[in-house]
Amino acid sequence: MITKEDFKYVCEKSIDMIEEAGILLTEQDKKNITAADFGLSRIKAEGVQILTLFDTDRMAAKILVLLPHQTEPEHWHPPVGDDPGKEEVIRGIWGDLTFYIPGADTMQVGFIPEGKEACYTMRNEVIINPGEQLVLPPGTKHWFQAGARGAVMYSFSTKVTDLMDEFTDPNIVRETKIEGY
Repeated sequence: MITKEDFKYVCEKSIDMIEEAGILLTEQDKKNITAADFGLSRIKAEGVQILTLFDTDRMAAKILVLLPHQTEPEHWHPPVGDDPGKEEVIRGIWGDLTFYIPGADTMQVGFIPEGKEACYTMRNEVIINPGEQLVLPPGTKHWFQAGARGAVMYSFSTKVTDLMDEFTDPNIVRETKIEGY
């Protein structure tokens, strides 16, 4: 569960970061930004802020924001019915962004959140600079982390099935609960 104060803080900070990256936001965009703490109650360490730009029956676009040193937990987009799972393209916009995907252990820049070694198994490090992108085929296990400045990125994908995502950390709850709501 996330406190109202932490929810407000991470969303406001994310709006500032998006605008610092040069992206114009409408007042409605600012109201639509949300945060996911994955039920871990550690939003500033493990979580992500999300602004959905559009989500149709076939495709979606979002702006994802990580605060400085914030990590989105390891997960993958599994098949859902006849759909092979969400395919996603991440494009760096601003800041320091590192992805971890299947492959050889090349981890040098990032870090595993304390006490979570078993929950972050992908160690093949891919640095995504602004303007660079990474394609994540359906079912690809991945996690990502911001550096000292934080990170702003686009997420372009096939149909969003986020509530069906699977996580390595057994303590994760996909739906965010805000204290007092």
